[in-house]
Amino acid sequence: MIRKALLLAIGAVALGGVGCSSAEQSQGPSTPVTQEDVGNAGLPPPLEVPAGNTLTSSLDGSGVQVYQCAKGEWTLLQPAATLTEGGKPVGLHFKGPVWVSTVDGSEVGAVPVATVNRNGAIPELLLKANQNQGQGMFSKVTYVQRLRTTGGVAPAGSCTDGSQQATRYSALYRFWSAAP
Repeated sequence: MIRKALLLAIGAVALGGVGCSSAEQSQGPSTPVTQEDVGNAGLPPPLEVPAGNTLTSSLDGSGVQVYQCAKGEWTLLQPAATLTEGGKPVGLHFKGPVWVSTVDGSEVGAVPVATVNRNGAIPELLLKANQNQGQGMFSKVTYVQRLRTTGGVAPAGSCTDGSQQATRYSALYRFWSAAP
């Protein structure tokens, strides 16, 4: 069921954001990685990765945050996003949260350890890996940062129980592994 919802959500992104407002559709991908992205410079302290970890990849993520109505309020059901490097798709992000490489099949699951709220966007996060599978780009990831978030907030207003809505978002995802 989760995989089916993920495929539907990614399909919605590919078709131009079915269920999203035009303002949300106009959001582009994250800003390209710069030298300042190599470390924790300029980040709020809660989002800093502990010493002893090395940045292994910075990927742009864009997709949707899927919300479901329960008891008249919107709650997050799952994210559904494509990860790109230099404009080339290299991974998927979905409920768990989990990130899977479409290049080598490796994956990492993680749990949030710190949150920094942003106005008009989903929070920035520091997540600690709690599962790794396969061999490849995500197999040794220890921490994930979700930075530079735009969009993705829950729809405003009341809703009908059981209804779903996807809102477009983008973020920079940074993956870290234990230093050799």
